Amino acid sequence: MLIPGTHYRLAFTQLILAFTQVFNAPAHYQLDYPDLSLILALVRGGSLARAAALLKVDVSTVFRAVRRLEAALGQELFEKSRAGYLPTSMAQALAEQAERAEQALEAARIGVEQGGEVISGTVRLTCTDSVLQGLLLPALAQFMPTYPALSIELSTSNDFANLSRRDADIALRLTSAPPEHLVGRCLGAVSYRVCASAAYLQSVDPCDLARLVWIAPDDFLPDHPTVAWRRQQLPGVLPSYRCNSMLSVTELVRAGLGVAALPDFLIGESGLQPLSEPLHGYDTRLWLLTRPDCRALRSVVTLFDELARSVRLPK
Repeated sequence: MLIPGTHYRLAFTQLILAFTQVFNAPAHYQLDYPDLSLILALVRGGSLARAAALLKVDVSTVFRAVRRLEAALGQELFEKSRAGYLPTSMAQALAEQAERAEQALEAARIGVEQGGEVISGTVRLTCTDSVLQGLLLPALAQFMPTYPALSIELSTSNDFANLSRRDADIALRLTSAPPEHLVGRCLGAVSYRVCASAAYLQSVDPCDLARLVWIAPDDFLPDHPTVAWRRQQLPGVLPSYRCNSMLSVTELVRAGLGVAALPDFLIGESGLQPLSEPLHGYDTRLWLLTRPDCRALRSVVTLFDELARSVRLPK
């Protein structure tokens, strides 16, 4: 446990080192924290007026401060255009470093308030949009308020490539065979059922599945379990609607446009009516995965463990 106040020293040390790495100012001028706050506000706001509002000063003060800073540094930090103030590559780099330092300082304040070390940093998390909607959001809402200094960069994708390319740290994936180069934990089995909305069922005979209007994943998900089941059990059926995500398939079913085989975790909360038992032999597994090198990062390990405890599949 760090002594209260140590967080502040670490944060300011990080601040100084970060700016030294990206910017070599002339010897006669040294950047200070107000300069960096000015750059960050103008990058975030994109205009003098919005930057002034963020800094709680008037527009003329921001205008004069930017001109003084650029003159002192001997180069422009922003390009003035009709669209506003556009940061140069140097200003953008400084703003990114300032943002990291800002996060470090916030973590330091939280650490002092809580009397010890806090989990901080940014973790990149990826999952499909259906897993996000049906499983991940309830879990995040449950535990993330207890980690105010932890940030998540969330992306939705249907493949493992982003973990392999190191574009993400943690993935939630529906698969029966996760890649061998990743490590993780199986959170349970996921079953699929044919289902429809009550409105659609009012005008059809649900007993004859082959005569119903079908909604299905498109070629973007060619190996999806529901696609394999339909081709095996209903080879004569040609879907009337095809979507590039299971969440989109679910929304079309909810709109009363037809039927589809959906994962159980999307059926319960959507008000849809199952027309079949679980599709035997076509279930899959929900895996929580990460890269081996991420196991040394406390922020990643913390989020991984919390997800393992909080993500709940329907029983």
